[in-house]
Order: sequence, then structure tokens, then C-alpha cells
Amino acid sequence: MSLEKSGGFRSRTPKAQQQPKTQPAQGSKKRGPQRGPQRGPQRGNPRQAPKQAPEVRALGVDKPREIAFAVLERVRTGDAYANLVLPRLLNKHHLAGRDAAFATEITYGTLRNQGLLDAVIEAASGRKLSDIDPEILDVLRLGAYQVMFTRVEDHAAVDTSVKMVGGLKKFQATGFANAILRNITRREPEQWLKELEPEDEIARVAFRTAHPQWIAKSFAQLLPSEELEAALAADSQRPVVHLVARPGDISAEELALITGGEEGKYSPYAVYLEGGDPADIEPVKEGLAAVQDEGSQLIARALVEIPVEGTDQGRWLDLCAGPGGKAALIGALARMDRAKVDAIEVSPHRARLVEQSVRGLPVKVHVGDGRTINLESGYDRALVDAPCSGLGALRRRPEARWRKQESDIAELNTLQYELLESAINKVRSGGVIVYSTCSPDLRETRGIVDKALSSLDVEELEAAPFMPGMTNTGEEKSVQMWPHRHGTDAMFVAVLRKK
Repeated sequence: MSLEKSGGFRSRTPKAQQQPKTQPAQGSKKRGPQRGPQRGPQRGNPRQAPKQAPEVRALGVDKPREIAFAVLERVRTGDAYANLVLPRLLNKHHLAGRDAAFATEITYGTLRNQGLLDAVIEAASGRKLSDIDPEILDVLRLGAYQVMFTRVEDHAAVDTSVKMVGGLKKFQATGFANAILRNITRREPEQWLKELEPEDEIARVAFRTAHPQWIAKSFAQLLPSEELEAALAADSQRPVVHLVARPGDISAEELALITGGEEGKYSPYAVYLEGGDPADIEPVKEGLAAVQDEGSQLIARALVEIPVEGTDQGRWLDLCAGPGGKAALIGALARMDRAKVDAIEVSPHRARLVEQSVRGLPVKVHVGDGRTINLESGYDRALVDAPCSGLGALRRRPEARWRKQESDIAELNTLQYELLESAINKVRSGGVIVYSTCSPDLRETRGIVDKALSSLDVEELEAAPFMPGMTNTGEEKSVQMWPHRHGTDAMFVAVLRKK
């Protein structure tokens, strides 16, 4: 397999096509691919509040590397999300331009490739990861990522990493860190990959695309073998920003003209943005548009477009509404159809986010459990955007693939089915139910739908006609989207009608 040069979240480009680029680090070179194995990191305690990262200030260590270390430490100890922590730290320290880009590169790249980096560090050190001080291990991961996947010169990556260890006041470990990173530099990245990659094909692809094996196996149940690597590699690509134009307030054409973006391929409300901060866009500031994945837009639109049997009385239900993106789009369409929406959210904090999203729309937000909340039945339409593993949105959170556990899915399956059953009970005969997840895992998608079809009084309708222009969405009546095929998150949607 030919390898491609990569750094962090950037798209991969073959070595021969690469143009020299500068970084705010010492020296440059061209090396290795962005890939990874099936090993996972040590998980933080989810009950433990994020603590202040230790200072690593030392002569010769720049601010981007200090910030990258701080993010890794908070992710490890507090189960923080890098895509939330990093922007705050960049703003706090007034980093912009190349410095901000470099901090982002090494932070996200290290987190995405953590399993592979751990495998290399373990091999280079001859020690188990559990025997290495966690803070030192974070420094080693940052250093190893720079050596293997960026243009930073070896000596600069090693030297600054050793100084970071000294900055942590762990002077006895400086020689240890220096020796490990020097060992890593003695081989090309491809040599490490060849030495450490498993023989099994799915495990090998998981290794080279920086995924745990169980996620690769989950995807492999749905995809042709020749597509598996592309699907997994898409999780390491930076997603294009999708905007949604709020129906009745602004059209996608108008939004594209204002922003300089491109109208979406599938959703009539979508606009693609290649760069910039969406929060700075006037229509977003004014509430006329928002950030929303195009796949999510299609699901919300489908709920409204699917014909019901009998007269639609305009009683619609969003059973799992937080944080409010789909509820807002459904509410905008309901306003045009003179319908009303009940939006249910179990978390008070997320319910407040829903309220902010639907302000001015015919949407009433209820705080409660969608399985037990006391609402009068007889809805014409219901959306169950069920809580799930989030395997379809791994590209949005660099640490997520190593944090998730396959054992979590069984518990989610129980919740998913109970929510779908509740929605079916609340919909009138002839009404429609849309079931969706941001996961392609069969246990969370077809497994739930097939169980409902066998146990409950519903029939399944073809979902593809309500995804305009979208092809290659699977062999079932349901639709499975993919980043590498459609440019959306890997969302699943099934359409049911109550008999």
C-alpha cells in the first residue's frame, strides 16, 4: 500500500504532490502518514472535574506546544472535549495564524493517532504504557506525533519534548524521554507501521487509519472491503462546515451569496463553507441560519415531507430534541405549515439549548424522559433521533474513537428501543415515525428497527425518496449515509408508519 504524507486533520496528499510548507517549529521535513492502531488510551475519570493542566513552561518551549500539552492533559484527566478546550486556550493566549494552526495540528493529530503513537512508544521504550508517568506519556505522544507525522525536524521535536519534561519539574525523566524519542527517530514511519501492523486485514486497516478494531469491524459489516479504508480515513479529515438556511427567513441561495459558500447537494437548505468562523456570519448572528450537518437537515426535512394517512392535524413530536438543531428546522417548517411541535429533552441544560434554538418558532420544549413523559397521544409525526455511540461523527471529536467502548452499545440499545416504542405509542394510526442515529453500527440501526417491525404495529417505508439526490445509501429500505460517499456524518434514518 502506498503511503501518503499527512499532518493532523489536513487532507492527505501524496509525497510527490506536496508543496513545502512552513510551521512555527524548528526545521522542516517530509515524513509518514496519519494512521493508527487498535490500542486505546488510558481513560480519564468521567466524574472527575477537569483540573488545571500543570505548567510546562521552560526555555525553548513555545506557546503552541504548551497549549497542546494542556489540552491533552485535560482530555486525559477530565474527559474534556478537545474541540471545546482548544479554542478557549487559543483565545486566552491570543494565538492566531501559524501558531494557532500548529497548536491545532499537533493537538488533534496526537489525539486521533493516540493508539498508534502508544504502540510505537511502547515498542521504542520496551515498557508497558502503564509503567510510564501519564504526564510524561502525554509529552512523548506529542513528540512522537511531530517526528512521525509532521515536517518538524527530529532534533526540534526531541529537544522541545525533553525541555517540556524539565518544565514539569520531572528532571529525572528527561534522559528517559530523550532516549525513547531518539529511538523513534532511528526508523522511518513506514518501518514502524510495517513492524507493528497486525496480519488480519481488518485489524491492519484499523491500525493504519487510527481506529480501535471493534469500530473497523462494525463498519466492515456494512461496507465492501475495498471501501473500508476510505470510510475510516474519512474520520480523520476535517469536515466542511454545513450551514442551514432557516426556511421562511432566508433561502440557501441567499445564504450562499452572503457567505460566499456553495449550495448543498442534497438538502434544499444547506450551504457549504470551506473556511472561516460561522459565528462571525451575519445571518448566523441574526438567527436566520445555523451550523447543521446536511444529513441532519435531511432527517428533519423527511419528518415533515413523509405523507401521513388521513389529515395531518399539525401535532408533531421531537422525542429527543437536544441540543436543538433538528427541532429548530422542524419548527421553521411547522411555522410554514401552521403546525405545532412538542420537543422533549431529558437534560435541563440541553433543554435550555433547545429553547434558544427554537425561539420564535411554534415549538414547546418539555423537560422529561421521552419514554415516560405524560403527553397526550395522537401525534401525526414523531422523530426519534436516539442517543447513540456517535460512531458516525468521529471526525468531529479527535479523542472520541479511543474513548468509546463497545460495551456501551448494549445499554444504548435498550434505551433506543424503548424510545422508539414510546414514539410509536404516541403517534396515531396512519402517522409516521422517523428513527435516526448518528451511528452506522447495525446494533443501533437495523437491529432496533427490525425488532420494532417484528414486535410493534408498524410498517417500514422507503426512506430514500425523502433524501433528494442521495444515492448509494444501502440495500435496505432505510438510508445509511457516509462521510466518504456523501460528505455528511454517517447518519442512519428509517421511516415507519403506524398501522
